[in-house]
Amino acid sequence: MEQKYLKRTIKKENLYSTHLETEKKALVYLPPDFDTNQKYPALFLHDGDDYFSLGRIATQANKLIDEQKIEPLLMIAIPVEKKLRTREYSPIGDRQQAHIAFMTEELLPYIQDRYPINKEQLVVGGSSLGGTVSLHMALEHSSIWNKILSQSGAFLSQTFSALSDKKLNWLSIYQSIGLEETNVSTHIGEVDLVQRNRKARAILQAGDANVHYLEQEGDHTWGTWQKELPTALQFFFGK
Repeated sequence: MEQKYLKRTIKKENLYSTHLETEKKALVYLPPDFDTNQKYPALFLHDGDDYFSLGRIATQANKLIDEQKIEPLLMIAIPVEKKLRTREYSPIGDRQQAHIAFMTEELLPYIQDRYPINKEQLVVGGSSLGGTVSLHMALEHSSIWNKILSQSGAFLSQTFSALSDKKLNWLSIYQSIGLEETNVSTHIGEVDLVQRNRKARAILQAGDANVHYLEQEGDHTWGTWQKELPTALQFFFGK
């Protein structure tokens, strides 16, 4: 018999972004026993379709909810056109500001109008550059985005500069890195993401951010990120 947590409810939404000048999609995960009269915390995910298909995050969330390890939540997954990913997610990308404006000024209100989310319990995150852009969203809109999920964040010098000498006690971040990520191919060449994540952690802690930092065996792949998602979900949504 199929486990009940394998049954997923995911709604498809489409909206036009004036900031990005294109049609955007969003996949919205609804928890088991979804109740429109209840307010839910919400997790917004960059590379969102990959989180569902490769990270299996919907199935994992269902299982954790069924086991009463996390509270029910909504997850809003935003796919990205791969050829535009670096331009929209990287701090040196020419479309990053437009992407951040889309997420904050267009997507968030669109979701709030259609789903019962608790605006005080918003988390935004992603893997690699998806974690990077999530952190930059928080730095630009701290009153809205102050909880960040960063898996193998591809942090650049621009990120360190934006973080340095800041008071960050308003920020809560789950930050993870695989110990084999010492020579990762990126848009700026081969980089040591282990050292970059350690540097980011030091700056975040110096600014009094609430940092949950995890180093584990693994490389820059969905195999690594999928395995630790239950830990990340329990950090933000654990009972």
